[in-house]
Amino acid sequence: MNEPEWLRDLHLPDQAGHAHLSAASALVRVGERLFVVADDELHLGLFGLDDPGPGRVLHLFEGELPAEKNARKAAKPDLEALVRLPALPGHAEGALLALGSGSTDNRQRGALLGLVEGAQPRILDLAPLYRPLRQHFADLNIEGGFLLGDEFILLQRGNQGLAANAAVRYAWPAMRGWLLGQHPAPPPSQIQPMALGELDGVALGFTDGAALEDGRWLFSAVAENTTDSYHDGACLGTLIGLVEGDGQIRRLAQLDGRWKVEGIALAANGDLLMVTDADDPAKAASLLRLRASVWRDVLVAGQ
Repeated sequence: MNEPEWLRDLHLPDQAGHAHLSAASALVRVGERLFVVADDELHLGLFGLDDPGPGRVLHLFEGELPAEKNARKAAKPDLEALVRLPALPGHAEGALLALGSGSTDNRQRGALLGLVEGAQPRILDLAPLYRPLRQHFADLNIEGGFLLGDEFILLQRGNQGLAANAAVRYAWPAMRGWLLGQHPAPPPSQIQPMALGELDGVALGFTDGAALEDGRWLFSAVAENTTDSYHDGACLGTLIGLVEGDGQIRRLAQLDGRWKVEGIALAANGDLLMVTDADDPAKAASLLRLRASVWRDVLVAGQ
């Protein structure tokens, strides 16, 4: 019933020096364009929704990451969240905000990228934004973000250790002012703990969220057998959930298969688009689809 449809693997042109995205971690749809961030890269991937060909590379940070696995893990910015922003001064067509997880001191970089062709990223220091969150969470790990009306929401991911899941809420005007350099980084207006439960004895943790038009929002969560935000673990599966306008989780539903879904976005027709983390640098991440009729039947109608 909840088997997602495989659409494609996320390949990139060979001449770009990157054969594919592997650890896809967030997804934003803008029209027929899909922007995908990976947690072990310095760039975004840009793909056509209906174009099966290789995507494009959009560079965010200068330099190169080490090829060796452990060295790369230590050096990467760990981009885990990608948020589409509305029109801003200097970005009439809107912008994308890529955010590091904050799970270590060097993972507190972000980038603001306009949606016009040829736009250059502006690098952001996220330390002032994350400082109050570090005081609240023993193991900070920001994994998703989205705009919901006049609120900007970040999703803190829990794990098997002491870390809990939470929706961190900000007033969008305050966040907007900080992004434009007009105000200091705002404190959260609310930090709401979210109890997701377990899958086969392993704690579920947020991986991404997507706003619906009626004030509700969808999220993805995975059961990854790890006790902290730095080390990887075996993934037992992915669930999707629906949060009502009052901030309460209505229902969770497990996806069939062992997909590790790290990013979600809604298609124009309401289908749920998802990207995966292959957990293997040699393998490409996948783009999946769950039909609107399926997720609505499961999460809204409760079938």
